[in-house]
Amino acid sequence: MIRLSKPYFPPEAVEAATAVLKSGNLVQGEYVLKFETELSAFLNVKHAVVVSNGTAALHLSLLSLGIGPGDEVIVPAFTFPATANVVERCGAKPVFVDIGLDDFCMDPEKIEMAITPNTRVIMPVHEFGQSAEMDEIMQIARSHGLTVVEDAACALGTEFRDRKSGTFGILGCFSFHPRKAITTGEGGAIVTNDDDLASKLRILRNHGIEQIDGFNDFTLAGLNYRMTDFQAALGYYQMFEIDHLIRKRIEIADQYSAGLSGCSAVKTPAVLPGRTNVYQTYHVLVDERFNCDILKKRLFEKGIETNYGANALHVLKFYREKYSFKQDDFPNALRSFRQGLALPVSLYIGHEEIQYICEQVKLMTA
Repeated sequence: MIRLSKPYFPPEAVEAATAVLKSGNLVQGEYVLKFETELSAFLNVKHAVVVSNGTAALHLSLLSLGIGPGDEVIVPAFTFPATANVVERCGAKPVFVDIGLDDFCMDPEKIEMAITPNTRVIMPVHEFGQSAEMDEIMQIARSHGLTVVEDAACALGTEFRDRKSGTFGILGCFSFHPRKAITTGEGGAIVTNDDDLASKLRILRNHGIEQIDGFNDFTLAGLNYRMTDFQAALGYYQMFEIDHLIRKRIEIADQYSAGLSGCSAVKTPAVLPGRTNVYQTYHVLVDERFNCDILKKRLFEKGIETNYGANALHVLKFYREKYSFKQDDFPNALRSFRQGLALPVSLYIGHEEIQYICEQVKLMTA
């Protein structure tokens, strides 16, 4: 079976994680600090705060900004549900905006129509490792006095006009889930250049504990969103190979795009000027003549694991029923969900396997 994804750990990472486990000092030790330092340097930001997962990063970001009941946060209609779920968990309202079919990211032309007097935050998602159109989004935010929090869960190393995604807004959130460019099993990070927000995030992730005059006090109603030290050890040593890992993903994507060229039933990811895609997912759009559920099943029978790329949030039970959405409210999100197909990407996949996958996809969509 050609797996959709398979995580890679350099030997040094496994050895370091094992040493941490043997030490008994498992939570927020030296490797958390080392990992944060490497992330800050790679992204060219002042602060990186690692946490238990990418959803925790998003949740803490909104909490640190005081987002709550009565507030609205603009999010793309096509993404993993965590983006909208954290808004709900803060007691605020997620407001959906449809996406573009070239980058699968929030369509800037549709953002202003979604802004109301209650809007506080725009939360673009760099979907599948492709950057959103950040110049336009930041301009819209500035003109309306709004805050930008980037969901860069899929986009460690992605660039927009030579600047790393996740560093445009006041806060940027990353995930280290097993399908990401680097992984700590679960894990996430928040990055910022704001000293006060960084301090608040560190307090919030650790139960609200702040050290004052040498003593611990609980100064905020925090949560336990800490990263373990053995997870951080895995991430720290992968950071030394991050450029190689990203290049490998781009090479895989190039091989897929070449192998699927000429297949009129499959739209491959667009290569957009000024943007560097790290291809957390190689996501194609299949012509509507073909049922993707059947296609996934047939590919699995041929030893190829595939999946949906992301979700059209407005057709999920919770959001559909709470906000009375209709299926055609966000047509691009719906099409990307129904006709989207994520193909295998990992360090272990070879050229012959990619050729085989391309051949099967072309046969099944002929």
